[in-house]
Amino acid sequence: MLFLFACGALFWIIVLGPVSCGAPETQTTDKKELPALGATLAGTTVSGLSSGAYMAEQFQLAHADIVAGAAIVAGGPYACAESAFTGLMPDAGVQILSATRASSGCMLDTLAIYGVPDAQKLAERARELSEAGRIGQIADIVSDRVYVFSGTNDQVVRPRIVTKTVEFYSELGVPEANINAVMNVPAGHAMITLDQGGSCEMNAVPYIVDCDYDQVGAFFSFLYSPASEPSGPSTGSFVEFDQQEFTEGLASTSLTSTAVVYVPQACEKGRCRVHVAFHGCQQNRDAVKTAFTRDAGYGRWADANKVVVLFPEVGKSALNPLGCWDWWGYTGPDYLTRDAPQITAVRRMLDRLAGSGGQS
Repeated sequence: MLFLFACGALFWIIVLGPVSCGAPETQTTDKKELPALGATLAGTTVSGLSSGAYMAEQFQLAHADIVAGAAIVAGGPYACAESAFTGLMPDAGVQILSATRASSGCMLDTLAIYGVPDAQKLAERARELSEAGRIGQIADIVSDRVYVFSGTNDQVVRPRIVTKTVEFYSELGVPEANINAVMNVPAGHAMITLDQGGSCEMNAVPYIVDCDYDQVGAFFSFLYSPASEPSGPSTGSFVEFDQQEFTEGLASTSLTSTAVVYVPQACEKGRCRVHVAFHGCQQNRDAVKTAFTRDAGYGRWADANKVVVLFPEVGKSALNPLGCWDWWGYTGPDYLTRDAPQITAVRRMLDRLAGSGGQS
């Protein structure tokens, strides 16, 4: 359902449910530093649901030199929400137009008659940004592996929008063999699991549903091919850390006070790869507790494949009332690029994980 509301002087069109205006919500637990684990950043992978799927794409393209694969769950193509008037009018006006385009053309598919989204044009936009040095090299994307998923019962981001994501990567030059598109599971708008969450067709908080399908296992197996199968439940540590130290000097991020990193036992003293998991709207810990970090199923696959999983978080604000990652420009005009506040903060987190921390 669409809601049109006012926060201060700005009007926004936002999707998914009732909202409220105010300062970002924060966690109240004691803060710890994100550990330096000597992680290997080459071969980093990303995943995300909904707004997190859009952010996963944005991060992949921004840091194409280190990202080797992405899992896009219920997300449309890169730059889908960007207004044609970007750079031609004040930011506030562009943000309103982009928010409208995001909900109508990149989620509910009501702009299809106007050719929105156009995968070819969006690929051209990515090339423009790459040539301008604002994102990574497109040549680094071509060898990536990309998993794309849309549930047949998704009422939030319609399946046709997600098929355009597949077309977008094809337009960039990613070969068909490197794209795994799964479009036949009768799921709603959610992360899909073997046995956790609500009924498969649900489109509601916490956006974790039981479809007898191990989605994290499916995309880990594809992104890390060949991947090792888990032998049991997760045995690593979910570590809460202070996110705010990574926002220094950034004008606006909407990041919560704390976030979580999952560290397998094998990664406490050894060099492991990193996977970044971006939650969806209304799916941070304030909204769903540990449903995304623990119930989605990342831990046991991370253990089996020696992968540290970073779970960064965004919270609610006046311009972001559902706690979504920025894929329409509420943090400013650089949101698609390497200089985006949220992308910058997450990259700083990765750099910390890659630090030695005095380890041998």
